[in-house]
Amino acid sequence: MNLQLLGTAAAEGFPAMFCRCAHCLEARRRGGKNIRTRTSALIDGEIKIDFPADTLHHVLTHGLDLGNVKELLITHTHEDHLVASELTFRGPVFAHGIDEPLDVYGHDLAISRCTQALGRGNARFRFHLVQPFRTFQTRTATVTPLRADHDPTQTCLLYFIEKDGKTLLYGHDTGWFPDDTWEWLAGKSIDAAVIDCTNGTLEGRRNHMNVEAVIDTRNRLRDIGAFHDGSVMVATHFSHNIGLFHDDLERLFAPEGILVAYDGMTLDI
Repeated sequence: MNLQLLGTAAAEGFPAMFCRCAHCLEARRRGGKNIRTRTSALIDGEIKIDFPADTLHHVLTHGLDLGNVKELLITHTHEDHLVASELTFRGPVFAHGIDEPLDVYGHDLAISRCTQALGRGNARFRFHLVQPFRTFQTRTATVTPLRADHDPTQTCLLYFIEKDGKTLLYGHDTGWFPDDTWEWLAGKSIDAAVIDCTNGTLEGRRNHMNVEAVIDTRNRLRDIGAFHDGSVMVATHFSHNIGLFHDDLERLFAPEGILVAYDGMTLDI
């Protein structure tokens, strides 16, 4: 399983679009891995996780062919994770050479946003309503949605993805996992986990996590038998408000053996 992290920032990007704080000005000066776009990921060029405002940027920057994507998994409806109107560009007139519908998976609000933008009878899409802890089979993978601790006004999802004998826990946006998510994960085997670290060294592990919570999550996964000796943990989804650049984050996480995500990072699981 090849995982490509296309964007690794929180909602505002890093540097933030309008921000003139010292952290954003310095990120612009440093460039490189300090430039972060809104979060999304791609698995084996076939499974897209979320569809944020920066998707066209990801296509152009990383040379993606989204025509090859078979499935779209939506975590929740915040616009840094879903801009449903942009999916219209997969339709006739805008996109040619598209032979199969895109299978879109999400909870009720996410699917509603998509059908409002695209229409229920759009032949370029098939919509699938998913529920936490109910495993489903896609054309390419076995997927279980898990409950996240994020926006209390909607059901936000994490995804446990099994593909080609490997497993990925895609674990954001979320704070400390709800008890039923921890219970489901107990005894599972996770090859790689990508975990929310929006808050950096700031306080807080509700709705989003900080560095301490990411480390505690790794330790808890070990304690419940879900992490094995070869398991990989990746921290991602960083806010500019934490004031930490890529090198700073690497210094914090390196002693724990946790990787720090950056835009375009690839990982062979």
